[in-house]
Amino acid sequence: MHPNPVFHTAQAQDNLAFARERGFGVLAVQAQGAPMLSHVPFLLQGMTVDLHLVRSNPIVRALKSPLPARIAVSGPDAYVSPDWYGVSDQVPTWNYVAVHLTGVLERRPQDELRALLDRQSALFEDRLAPKTAWTTGKMDANALERMMRMIVPCRMQVRDVDGTWKLSQNKPDTARQAAADQIEAYGIGAETRILAALMRGADGQG
Repeated sequence: MHPNPVFHTAQAQDNLAFARERGFGVLAVQAQGAPMLSHVPFLLQGMTVDLHLVRSNPIVRALKSPLPARIAVSGPDAYVSPDWYGVSDQVPTWNYVAVHLTGVLERRPQDELRALLDRQSALFEDRLAPKTAWTTGKMDANALERMMRMIVPCRMQVRDVDGTWKLSQNKPDTARQAAADQIEAYGIGAETRILAALMRGADGQG
């Protein structure tokens, strides 16, 4: 998280909505030695995160009891050239959106896995409409059972939410708008267009 408070004006519900929409992040658990990381899709409902991990994941082996954990959810990001502001004495920087969900991770009973997989696939399949949604019911029962034995359900109760929305709010409005235009012009793909739109909508933030 960026330490400047001007980039932390988003309300908790906005940070949660952002994380819920993204549905993918980096799970970090501290154990002996270096932190353990895993890139995971997840479901966020209220202040509860449900996810699954491969049984061989070191985080699963460490979950003999609940552990402090954090999920870092990244959004659009882009380099910002100081030339784009149209203001003198600027330096290069990077604009981005990121939300951290912090809480306690625990392993859940295996009989909760099927419902978790069904809820998770339904959420993301719905976004592909009018495609006919994939469901676990399309799989051979034995094949599904074999695959489910390889993964375990987990849950994190979120105790703290923090978000960095670094969108050049600390620059004059005209400079921020000019940088947004250049990010969109030089960027590739939807992510930079989304970031530029967020920067343009940052009037009055901070």
